[in-house]
Amino acid sequence: MSRLDSFIRRMTAQRTCLDWAAETIRGLPGPVLELGLGNGRTYDHLRERMPDRDIYVFDRRLKPHPDCVPPQDRFFLGEVTETLPAARARLGATAALVHTDLGTGDAAANAELARIVGPLIAAVLRPSGIVVANHELAVAGWSLLPEPAGVKPGRYYLYRSADGTA
Repeated sequence: MSRLDSFIRRMTAQRTCLDWAAETIRGLPGPVLELGLGNGRTYDHLRERMPDRDIYVFDRRLKPHPDCVPPQDRFFLGEVTETLPAARARLGATAALVHTDLGTGDAAANAELARIVGPLIAAVLRPSGIVVANHELAVAGWSLLPEPAGVKPGRYYLYRSADGTA
């Protein structure tokens, strides 16, 4: 498969998963967290799909398309390992949806980042919250959900946090 075809499949799967997540959290209060702004494509998509939600964005630099710059009060600048704890202090465990699109082409580095970031995401996620991740995350209390139709297993990972009832 060409790199272009692989990119198209990845973007299609990402959009499908984000659309599924937006629908799934429709009745669940709380903000959306976008980990990894990049060019701003998924942030822009989330804004369009959920115009009434507060969307907080995390990245180590601010270099998106000019139409995709988040409001300053909803942008956390710096390493996610430092900014997620800051978000927890500011927002609490209220996020209805966290989309994480972090990492590089280095599988070992991505696995280590996922190991570190998973518990930090858990700390900001509300009960029954949804996580859409580009890497597998192993977090106690989360349920791995099946992919939406048309998404190849292992392309994206969907999780739901525990509902908080015992």
